[in-house]
This record gives sequence, C-alpha cells and structure tokens, in this order.
Amino acid sequence: VGRKGGCALAASALNTTTTTTTTLTGFWAAPFDFCYRLPQNVTLEEGALIEPLAVVVHIVKQALPTTFPGASIVVMGAGPVGILCGAVAKAFGATKVIAVDVIQEKLEFARDFGFTHVYLSQRISAEDNAKALLDQCGLEGGADIVIDASGAESSIQTSLHAVKAGGTYVQGGMGKSDINFPIMSLCQKEVAAKGSFRYGPGDYKLAVELVGNGAVHVKKLITSVVDFRDAEKAFRRVKEGSIGKTLIAGPNKVSLAVQNKEPTSVLK
Repeated sequence: VGRKGGCALAASALNTTTTTTTTLTGFWAAPFDFCYRLPQNVTLEEGALIEPLAVVVHIVKQALPTTFPGASIVVMGAGPVGILCGAVAKAFGATKVIAVDVIQEKLEFARDFGFTHVYLSQRISAEDNAKALLDQCGLEGGADIVIDASGAESSIQTSLHAVKAGGTYVQGGMGKSDINFPIMSLCQKEVAAKGSFRYGPGDYKLAVELVGNGAVHVKKLITSVVDFRDAEKAFRRVKEGSIGKTLIAGPNKVSLAVQNKEPTSVLK
C-alpha cells in the first residue's frame, strides 16, 4: 500500500529504534536492494546526509496535498532536520518559509540557507508566541503548514496556534512521550494533524535526486568535520547544540569535505 503501517515487517520496526552496531566504520556491508547509487556529482559527504534528508522528505510529504506551490510553511526548530525541512519545502514550491528557534545563531544560519523569514521564540505563552510570529512574518490568519522539527512541548503548542484554519500540522521532532496538547485549537480550526517517522517508499530515491540535481544543497549544512579518532568530540558538540551538521571522517581515508570544501571548523 506504500505505507509502513501496511507492512508487517515495517510495522514492527515502528516500535523500535535503530540498534545495529558497528556502523561507525570505514566499510559496512548491506543488502544490494537496500542501497542507492550516488550520482557522479554527489560527494561521499553529501551522501552521508541522504539519510536525514530522506527523513525530511517523508516529513514534508506528510503535508501533501496542502497547496504547493505557493504555500507558507513554518518550521519549528532550526537544527539540521528543521533546516532541511525548509529546503525541501522550497524545492516543492513553498514561497514563504519561516524558521523558529530559541537560538539566534541558528536562525542566522537558517536565513543563509534560504529561509525567507526567521522568528526568535520568546519566553511567553504559546498563544502569544504564535501571534507575534504571525504578525512579524506577515501570516494573517496563520500558516498553511506548520512542521515541528524540535519535539519541544512549547514548540508543539505554539505550532497549533500558528497553523491556519484548515491547515496542516506535521509532527517530525520526537521529544517526550506525553505532553500537554492544545486539542481545542486543533479541533476548532479543523487542522489536519499528521505524524512522521523515518522514511517510506520512494523517500531515499527522491532525496538522492534532490541533491543530485542541485535542488537541495546539503553541503552547505556541513559546518564541521571531525577526525575519526576524535569522534566523541563530535557527539559532545551535537549534545551542546552546535549549529549545522557535524560529520565524522572515515577511519581509512581523508575526508573529501576537507579536500573540496573549507568547513566552518575541522576538529583534529
């Protein structure tokens, strides 16, 4: 049926997290039919971002058939997944793409990545945050689509107040299992609410195509490349909320990203 819930094997995977070990290595064997060949113009570093991009493709596709092109979309959270959500939405035809975060530096990075508007979330109520967001970004009546890529309870609450009546809300970020949810706003506005988990049929293929044809420039997302021997530093940087995407260079070859592109920082 093209949906994970209709497949017994995929359905069982929905209740688990990835537990495969030894993947942080120079080579790893996988079944041939699980693999996609990278185009000649796509580097291995860009290829490393195909998996998160496929996750994002799946998230954004959950918003269909909400009007594309010309749709307005708000993305809550300007981490790597949130940044890619905006990029994919623009590739799908969205014209007003807004990033929301609590860290100004992440919003500046989002603007450089092509977001048309940014909003620094305030320590105020979800309703007031949504009103300020819509006023600042010229979204009278609300956004066509709101995607939460943070998993934060306050962001989720703000999202439901920011989406327009009859709009679409997609939950992409994963935080606490149970939260306070503004169900009255959801019901009164008849919002279509959808969840998103990993990826589905065709998402990897489309992700490869988006990078290969230049529609999504994932290389711009790479802000640091860490030597394999210092891999723990990479995990610490991410835990501390580093901006952009941190890659770990393979143990048996020099990173092509270091050869071909000067990243924001390279840890050695």
